[in-house]
Amino acid sequence: MATWKQFATCTLGAILIAAAPSIVHAQTSPDVPTASATDLMRELKSQVAELQAAIKELREESTRYRAETRELRSELRSALAQVRPVRETAQTSQLQRTGSDAVFAANQPLDAEDRLARMEERYDLLSGKIDEQYQTKVESGSKYRVRLSGLALFNLFSNRGAVDNLDVPAIALSNTGRAEGSFGGTMRQSQIGLEVFGPTWAGARVRGNLQLDFGGGFPDTQNGVTMGLMRLRTATVQMDWPRTSVIGGQDAPFFSPRSPTSLASLAEPALAYAGNLWTWVPQLRIEHRMNAGENSRITVQAGILDPLTGERPAYQFERVPQAGEASRQPGYAARLAWSSRDQDRPASIGVGGYYNRQNWAPGRTVDGWAATADWSVPLGRMFSVTGEFYRGRAIGGLGGALGGTVLYTGPALNPYSRVRGLDAVGGWAQLKLRATPKLEFNLAGGQDNPYSTQLRGALFRGYILDYDAARNRSIFTNFIYRPRSDLLFSAEYRRIESFSLTYDGRSADHINLMMGVLF
Repeated sequence: MATWKQFATCTLGAILIAAAPSIVHAQTSPDVPTASATDLMRELKSQVAELQAAIKELREESTRYRAETRELRSELRSALAQVRPVRETAQTSQLQRTGSDAVFAANQPLDAEDRLARMEERYDLLSGKIDEQYQTKVESGSKYRVRLSGLALFNLFSNRGAVDNLDVPAIALSNTGRAEGSFGGTMRQSQIGLEVFGPTWAGARVRGNLQLDFGGGFPDTQNGVTMGLMRLRTATVQMDWPRTSVIGGQDAPFFSPRSPTSLASLAEPALAYAGNLWTWVPQLRIEHRMNAGENSRITVQAGILDPLTGERPAYQFERVPQAGEASRQPGYAARLAWSSRDQDRPASIGVGGYYNRQNWAPGRTVDGWAATADWSVPLGRMFSVTGEFYRGRAIGGLGGALGGTVLYTGPALNPYSRVRGLDAVGGWAQLKLRATPKLEFNLAGGQDNPYSTQLRGALFRGYILDYDAARNRSIFTNFIYRPRSDLLFSAEYRRIESFSLTYDGRSADHINLMMGVLF
């Protein structure tokens, strides 16, 4: 208030000083009539009134701006309260769908220094976005909030020996006719995600997510290896009630939900075709959660899946039924799991089962099935053990048996050739050390083993990866360092050993250096 009064007083004084010579001249000059002085004073009063009106208007605008500032501060505090649980949930779930849950999980125990650093990062981020909050908003065709997220990841890799895929190897090949080593770099394991927070319907919160990457192959053009094609990874629509959820979409098999922690294998989860059932498959499932005590709960899951058999598409632009889909019934699966609610040392143990009918025409049917077990058990505050095990038949479509599903006693197109499902057993395990909230070390290994007795008795068999492979083993170790919540550095060494029925094993070594930014 004092400022406005001083401003008005100074302005009035300046006007009087400027007008004083004219007033004195009008009073002392015999040539100027007295009415001129009166008109001048009237004009001066008018100017003073206009100045007072302007000051009043400025005061009103100042009051309005103060009210808008208080409202903005209130909205900012509300946004901070909403951002914290949403961001923690997003970081926990973002790459659990991709098979690297521990990399992006935000539920690790934090010390006071790390909490303070994260609070400072969030404060700086929100402070810098206040003036441009509408410009940075991700808009959608509906009124519901949409969040864009992803990972820009650079991989620099080197191989010793021949492998099936230079940047994401799974099988060691024979060196005959192939290069004995390779070196390269790629960005095609980068990911883009969209998450929508939908309405509340029938008491359930509706949300959806879509995950894409650039691992869909390469265009047939010069240097096409640097132009990875975008592809669909996972996409789900989910309805959540307090104790029950309904999820539909394309996701990892819910009866085999885990994958090892690796930034070197995002295009395919780590230890794929080495004991890890991972194929992202269309499915519809129901999940129900029940309390099993003060700090634990039981989860029951059941659903149907597209009965994939691992066959290659017959055409590029048309989809025709494969053996599982030709059976005219889905795959069926269920899982029962126990988990603890201890945030510092979470634990979980689950068992699952899967069945599907396959029609390898004409008139040849095969029953595919799998029994699974998975676990994640803490060993003190710094170590944990995670893993999965499976035993099944005709499950090449899920990534088992090195992609092999059935065996033939003769040519596949010969209707008199008998067909049988290929039995296999496999699994993997991982030891994790969380040295600090920002640094972790992982050691993991797995093996996929189709039954050799069945392979020897078959004349024809079809493998997705390598026709000669009969057993595949892989082991890797890595570290992941996160100096900030959105910055990642990692290095990994992987050893791959593949065996056949006719000759000794083949081996390859893979080294991968990684740098990534979350957004």
